[in-house]
Amino acid sequence: MSIKYSNKINKIRTFALSLVFIGILVMYIGIFFKGSTILMSLAMIIGLLCIIGSTFVYFWIGMLSTKTIQVICPNCQKPTKILGRVDACMNCSEPLTLDKSLEGKEFDERYNKKANQKKG
Repeated sequence: MSIKYSNKINKIRTFALSLVFIGILVMYIGIFFKGSTILMSLAMIIGLLCIIGSTFVYFWIGMLSTKTIQVICPNCQKPTKILGRVDACMNCSEPLTLDKSLEGKEFDERYNKKANQKKG
């Protein structure tokens, strides 16, 4: 049985994209409240805040992406970025680590948390 892992950078980008769609959906729902200026305005403002939040998340992950380590995946031979102690390949979802103490261990994203740094 193959377990599908997801790259942290791709997870955050997916969250930012979903914020855009949620914002547009909330603004679209606001159109149905034309009779109530307050409800329509509230929906439009909440939708706009979701889209602005998405912009900040995209900016943040872009800045975070510049601090990652780029490696060649041993499985698919394509370049990928590693964020933290353990991560998955962006292309084939192969579990990756640069920490020698974690080699051969079961992939667990909890290794990236500060509390687990010494337990390895």
